[in-house]
Amino acid sequence: MAFELKYRKDISQLQSDAAHSTDLKRTLGPMNLINLGIGAIIGAGLFSLTGIAAAEHAGPAVSLSFVLAALGCAFAGLCYAEFAAMIPVAGSAYTYAYATLGETLAWVIGWDLVLEYAVGASTVAVSWSAYLAKFLAYFNVHLPTALSMSYWQTPPELAAQGSYGIINLPAVFIVFAVSLLLIRGIQESARANAIVVFLKVAVVIIFIGLGFAYINADNYTPFIPENTGSFGHFGWSGVIKAAGMVFFAFIGFDAVSTAAQEAKNPQKDMPIGILGSLVICTILYVLFSTVMTGVANYTDFKGAAAPVAVAIEKMGITWLGPAINLAIIAGYSSVILVMLLGQSRVFFTMSKDGLLPKLFSDSHPKFKTPWKSNILFAFVVSLFAGFAPIALVGEMTSVGTLFAFVVVCAAVLMLRYKEPNRERPFKTPLVPLVPILGILSCGALLVSLCVSDWMHAARLFVWLGIGQVIYVMYSKKHSKIRAAKA
Repeated sequence: MAFELKYRKDISQLQSDAAHSTDLKRTLGPMNLINLGIGAIIGAGLFSLTGIAAAEHAGPAVSLSFVLAALGCAFAGLCYAEFAAMIPVAGSAYTYAYATLGETLAWVIGWDLVLEYAVGASTVAVSWSAYLAKFLAYFNVHLPTALSMSYWQTPPELAAQGSYGIINLPAVFIVFAVSLLLIRGIQESARANAIVVFLKVAVVIIFIGLGFAYINADNYTPFIPENTGSFGHFGWSGVIKAAGMVFFAFIGFDAVSTAAQEAKNPQKDMPIGILGSLVICTILYVLFSTVMTGVANYTDFKGAAAPVAVAIEKMGITWLGPAINLAIIAGYSSVILVMLLGQSRVFFTMSKDGLLPKLFSDSHPKFKTPWKSNILFAFVVSLFAGFAPIALVGEMTSVGTLFAFVVVCAAVLMLRYKEPNRERPFKTPLVPLVPILGILSCGALLVSLCVSDWMHAARLFVWLGIGQVIYVMYSKKHSKIRAAKA
């Protein structure tokens, strides 16, 4: 490891390169960055995880679970904010690892992030397609099975009738539509994302506002249901178990850091974007879960395919169902946008470092976007979304994200030790406590995911193994930092 630490990027050089770079256009302000964070964080998980966590683990105290999960994310978020302000380039955790832990681990993180964003965008595109079909069904428009899902996505009840999917065209469409928007420009993408974020947040606020009038205080008793005798099944252990479940509703804020090279004032605005989006989403999540468990008893959500529909039925507001569905479609659209944005920016930075072919760091002469990376991922992600058995690899996104969180927290610790006097526009408070808590909380969730299904870890290691072959055969030979230090 000591040898590999020789191949670390110089932070001062990174800062100078970022200040003088014209490859990407700096047009994003603090609200753009907050919207990117909200766009990545608020998806359909809010509408499904809340009810499941309440019914199976925490009861009405699921609102406390959201607070605990937010604290866990805040540890990693504070570490990301320190790096994003100090090293305002497009590589996110990949660049932070390169500057602190060396090229080898940086490659692992970069390759991991490429998978995280690809699988994440593909999985969300498939869900976007399903909710689009559901929304159109409200108006008696039904998409043919053969063109709205792949063979692997065909549910058993349709397969029993001899109706099989061939290609998920809506999923392919949304991936290409978002990719073309990203090629057109970051400012245009940010505007589109702002509209979508406004739409889905408006529906969440409408649900919260209308729901308060239908709250039955009896549904909050007991607020923390008595533990049944097994860990995680209600009681305080249930609150903690539910926190681990809803933690994944917060994942996505890290993608904000990939836009650092397109922020107008990254030293000031990146921490605002990362931490501001976390705070806003936490407030919305807590209010949403409080209303949801107040309108309907937590036991009513047991086994419900769409828990939020149970609460809407109790309220008797029929038009709210399609509105929620539309908010989910909007939510997924912005998640796909931020995932594809993050993926292309990480690939762009790895290419600039020589670890990937130069064509992926070519900036569009007019739009100033990494358009060749966008085109590549439009095809790759759409192929996954259109044909692949996404359910088998979906949770790999969470495994990869948690791994990146742990590395970023560890990198903050190492840099504080090695370069304590370096100027930091934003400083993570209570070091070493906050980074250590970040490592422990994210590490514990990472281990629990791998233990609950070892295949998640196996698939990730296979992907990283493929990456190591590419690194040894190509990247090490073309690495700019190795050539400079040879």
